Amino acid sequence: MGKFKKIETSIDGVVILEPSVFGDNRGYFMETYNKADFEELGLNYNFVQDNQSKSKKGVLRGLHFQKENTQAKLVRCIKGEVFDVAVDLRPGSKTYGKWEGVIISEENKKMFMIPKGFAHGFLVLSDEAEFTYKCDDLYNGSAEGGLAWNDPDVAIKWPFGDLTPEDLITSEKDAKWPSLKELKETDLFKQLV
Repeated sequence: MGKFKKIETSIDGVVILEPSVFGDNRGYFMETYNKADFEELGLNYNFVQDNQSKSKKGVLRGLHFQKENTQAKLVRCIKGEVFDVAVDLRPGSKTYGKWEGVIISEENKKMFMIPKGFAHGFLVLSDEAEFTYKCDDLYNGSAEGGLAWNDPDVAIKWPFGDLTPEDLITSEKDAKWPSLKELKETDLFKQLV
């Protein structure tokens, strides 16, 4: 039996993974990635880069993608809690422009598998959070792109809790990404896969 439970979502290719956690009076142990187990689940990725970030409550990072060197990502939260989101930007996809989101935390230990061709972002819900992710291609800063986190046509239901949109902390760059309509008017969206 594999060490991961695969939960399908409403978007083809985007899945939630629950690892097997083995705990006792010392704490716990779990595998966070096992190539053979992932391949058994149909998740055939060759990860080449690991990233980690630390953010405080109200930080919203994203929605990011790369126009070249597109990346599939396996994301997890190792401290705190975040709401993680993937938006389908694959041209011709029946779920183009749709989003899927999940709360991932150090408590629930869920992971989110996001294929190539998606914009990705997250909102920190706890006082602080540490977030890690594996990528199947290298970061290319010159190919960076983004999508507005508050695009009304995408209509992500961010769980703000006691925060208001005015309380959010974004980078200057993330505050200026285009809407899906603006993005679709360019040739950029054709380069995402």
